[in-house]
Amino acid sequence: MFLEWRVSEQETGILLRTFLRHHHISKQLLASVKYNEEGKIEVNGEEQNVLYKVQAGDKIGIHFPPEKENTRLIAEFKPLNIVYEDDFILVLNKEAGMASIPAQYHPSGSVANHLKGYYETIGLDSAIHIVTRLDRETSGLMLIAKNRFAHARLSWTLQKGLLKRRYQALVSGNLAEDEGFIEAPIGRNSDISIMERMVAPDGKYAKTNYKRIGSYTSFDHLQIELETGRTHQIRVHFSYIGHPLIGDTMYGGPNELLARNALHSYHLHLVHPFTEEYMEFEIPLPEDLQALL
Repeated sequence: MFLEWRVSEQETGILLRTFLRHHHISKQLLASVKYNEEGKIEVNGEEQNVLYKVQAGDKIGIHFPPEKENTRLIAEFKPLNIVYEDDFILVLNKEAGMASIPAQYHPSGSVANHLKGYYETIGLDSAIHIVTRLDRETSGLMLIAKNRFAHARLSWTLQKGLLKRRYQALVSGNLAEDEGFIEAPIGRNSDISIMERMVAPDGKYAKTNYKRIGSYTSFDHLQIELETGRTHQIRVHFSYIGHPLIGDTMYGGPNELLARNALHSYHLHLVHPFTEEYMEFEIPLPEDLQALL
């Protein structure tokens, strides 16, 4: 991977390492370049050390060493439903039934497996960096970073609340209010399963905001936005208030109408990791949820 910037008048005289820090090259990323034979920092096409004082008009380039791939990850070549792609990010629409990453007893069939196959097809030498995971039975938008720089930047923006997802869900029964929030700590339910979560006093803080889109005889159609990102948060919170998701048998949801969690990640907005452009993506509900409505 190669990144390049032009020094502005306002940046004249600062150290190269300061310039790179201003452009979101962390100490860890910089070390991965400085202490690797295949990494290189250039000024106007010539290798330079980080104590150089940059001048207006200088062209700063940084060559990152190749990323180490996970050799145990099985490459698969099923086409992915790609919504958007550039040199830094990839946004895809994940189908229900596909895990985000492989598990010990399910080493294939995940998004990560198919990303590895796709990268091999297009000749991209990169590790797999999934920024926003989805549960196996949840459908919708996922964000992938195509290199370590993009991954570091997007992880930072996610922590700062500059990267947001919205979901639509069908929850059993009818809520008392048209909109509101659920604020309850979430921890592991280790007595039952290493996967299952529960509301627990010693759990991590979690808050889920919701707004009703439509109301039906046996379920409500909701728009949901998370303020925290705990494992199974939406599923746990709505089960906790007595309205588990349709199809979510792990958390007590009825499965007569649907054989998977009625949850879809339909909206994603972010600040691009390199251009810093605001980007927004939105997709419709999949056919199975539309059919229920």
